[in-house]
Amino acid sequence: MSQATIIDGKAAAAAVIDTVKAGAAALEARTGVRPGLAVVIVGEDPASQVYVASKGRMAEACGFKSVKHALPADTAQAELAALVASLNADPTIHGILLQLPLPKPLDPLPIIATIAPEKDVDGLNEVNAGRVALGDFGRAFVPCTPAGSMVLIRSAMPDLRGRHAVVVGRSNLVGKPIAALLLAADCTVTIAHSRTRDLPALCRTADVLVAAVGRPEMVKADWVKPGAVVIDVGINRVPAPEKGEGKTRLVGDVDLDGARANAAAVTPVPGGVGPMTIAMLMENTLVAATRAAG
Repeated sequence: MSQATIIDGKAAAAAVIDTVKAGAAALEARTGVRPGLAVVIVGEDPASQVYVASKGRMAEACGFKSVKHALPADTAQAELAALVASLNADPTIHGILLQLPLPKPLDPLPIIATIAPEKDVDGLNEVNAGRVALGDFGRAFVPCTPAGSMVLIRSAMPDLRGRHAVVVGRSNLVGKPIAALLLAADCTVTIAHSRTRDLPALCRTADVLVAAVGRPEMVKADWVKPGAVVIDVGINRVPAPEKGEGKTRLVGDVDLDGARANAAAVTPVPGGVGPMTIAMLMENTLVAATRAAG
């Protein structure tokens, strides 16, 4: 069997971004409304700083108003809630993104619950989570990583009707929403997790296999059904002594070289789902601005 196609997340994301740029320009020309995205970051987590910077650059490239609120790690819960309330009330801001994780002892759930559902472009508010669970995709904001993953799945397997999809991971951020999206696409969906019995055997039944557990290269070659589409949502840093002492490299939850031997198509890490996450954030922000403009 030939080696699997590597699904190019960067190219797919670039296509989404081109559409968003055109849509943002058209919206502003027609209504005077410029999409506005506010990112809130608390503390100095290095990975979060990198993500926030890249989101800000992309928002500006799309022609959005881009605002960053950087708060110190010792910010009080009430102070953070007050900032979100002010952004909810700001008509020039259409999307509010709370960068996670928050430093302890801040609790993200009550803050996310106060983000106005129509500005919750990360799709984490319980109203949007409920709409996704109900299949109300016309009004929901779907979390960006599952939304982007679905674009990549459909690029590799356009007709999903009747296919068996196995989602390894049950998080509110990825596992549950992507299961809902796959169900809506007429897949038969199984959600698996750390307590699933004989996980490799279950994965071998999957036409679409989504790995979202955060365990480096857990999914091996013999877990993959011949001809399957494999979507790797994991981002893990592992030691890379070949690069020098103390160096690391990024790997996914899937053993890429192994999976390629069986799969029809597989996403790489980096360069697969990651670029799509930011692209879908921009798309959600444009949708929010368009709705706000009526």
